[in-house]
Amino acid sequence: MLGLMQNHQLLISSLIEHAERHHSEGEIVSRRVEGDIHRYTYKQVAARSRQVANALDALKLNFSDRVATLAWNGYRHLELYFGVSGSGRVLHTLNPRLHPDQVVWIANHAEDSVLCFDATFLPIVKAIHSRCTTIQHYVMLCDAAALPADTGIPGLQSYEAWIGAHPSTYNWPQFDENSASSMCYTSGTTGNPKAALYSHRSTMLHALAGAMPDVLNISARDSILPVVPMFHVNAWGLPYSAAMNGAKMVFPGPAMDGKSIYELIESEKVTFAAGVPTVWQMMLGHIQTGGLRFSTLNRTVIGGSACPPAMIAAFNDVYGVEVLHAWGMTEMSPLGTVCTLKNQHLELSSEDKMKVRLKQGRAVYGVDMKIVDPDGDELPWDGKISGDLLVRGPWIIEQYFKQEGASPLVSGGWFPTGDVGTIDGNGYLQITDRSKDVIKSGGEWISSIDVENIAMAHPAVLMAACIGMKHPKWDERPIIAVVKKPGAEVSRDELLAFFVGKTAKFQIPDDVVFVDAIPLGATGKMQKMKLREVLKDYSLPGV
Repeated sequence: MLGLMQNHQLLISSLIEHAERHHSEGEIVSRRVEGDIHRYTYKQVAARSRQVANALDALKLNFSDRVATLAWNGYRHLELYFGVSGSGRVLHTLNPRLHPDQVVWIANHAEDSVLCFDATFLPIVKAIHSRCTTIQHYVMLCDAAALPADTGIPGLQSYEAWIGAHPSTYNWPQFDENSASSMCYTSGTTGNPKAALYSHRSTMLHALAGAMPDVLNISARDSILPVVPMFHVNAWGLPYSAAMNGAKMVFPGPAMDGKSIYELIESEKVTFAAGVPTVWQMMLGHIQTGGLRFSTLNRTVIGGSACPPAMIAAFNDVYGVEVLHAWGMTEMSPLGTVCTLKNQHLELSSEDKMKVRLKQGRAVYGVDMKIVDPDGDELPWDGKISGDLLVRGPWIIEQYFKQEGASPLVSGGWFPTGDVGTIDGNGYLQITDRSKDVIKSGGEWISSIDVENIAMAHPAVLMAACIGMKHPKWDERPIIAVVKKPGAEVSRDELLAFFVGKTAKFQIPDDVVFVDAIPLGATGKMQKMKLREVLKDYSLPGV
């Protein structure tokens, strides 16, 4: 017997319809590429999103055709989020931080039909458009007067002229909620990038789950600053969850430095911000140098890579900002776990609370997870034994777009994340390493993340990356590559002495290598493969 309920499809168009109807006055604030601040409301977002849909219809695009964006976080990008997916096409967010050759490969692989791009990225588009074989329409996200002449890009239009030629009335089509809504490519650290193809259903469920109190706790009373790019896993789903709840959105545009981010937080009374550790490292450096404080910011979600303890302590203890440590993947839309405290943790000492906060947290409802040994046997949740992390759920991919390679799923429909971690008795996940980064020394495993966290706690260290180097006796030994803070000094011996008493002796690095910079990928994660290339001529002391 089936339930006797109305059968409404979960479609992204319903989000902007809801925001317009129930939160029409909700504000969207954007720092534009032009340098000024743009303000308007959800009512206007909805009207202009309908213009986008009409403009796409006029191009005679088919259902599920791909519309690519090469853009910062801003109001026009937000309109494309709703106008593209809502009209039945697939939003494809290209990452401008990738090498142009990779952008070309991805655009051709996705078979993009339209490319909408910010003026910042005009040089990239001019350099690659002749190699993008499927893109037939180019739109620059600017006013008609700002469109440059003689770009060499065929048929280039300004966004405002493009959508301005069409009405703001539009009947959003109804279709199967399992239809594709957007796609995002992995960073491609090994081989070509692969595409996660999200559905309307998966996106809506992810937005609902992300807004829950013990996840990101999003409400109409929030002012949200997504520093995480809209081209990186749809800004972790925040544009969707914000529209669902009528939250104010504050977009930073291209100004991602610590000073600009801090000023935007203060001027727009931001309560909640999201980003990767490297962004917050810059902002903390700015406010610490200037002796500044936050007046409204009360929480930040930090993901993308492990958050150093020193950063969590600074936010929580010095500035009164709760850090929500989170973990996920492009293949997971991306939310997997978020670290919020349970009642039993509230009376703990600061030191014991920190031990909990350092973990990546509990699974969001909808995500199931387990850790397994090399034979695939499930391991206990005791917080001690680590294993390969597997996940499954309604917003986790079943296979990559165009079925690149074999299906990523293992027996029982589990997705292998490539991460290694422990899960404690309360269900808190702690990522101990990427499977390819864990260091095996004399039969013992060493977590590169643990080594990096200790190094990052030293007051002279700005950034640290631990990698394993070949050793004739121990198989591998860890070394730590360090970028010093401007004006700070620390010697190799001083830094190695800093590890003593904080970890087992065999986990202390054999050496410290001071570098000017640690290679970062397109999403702000450390690229240890490139670091190994930089250090290819390095040899361990005494080896």
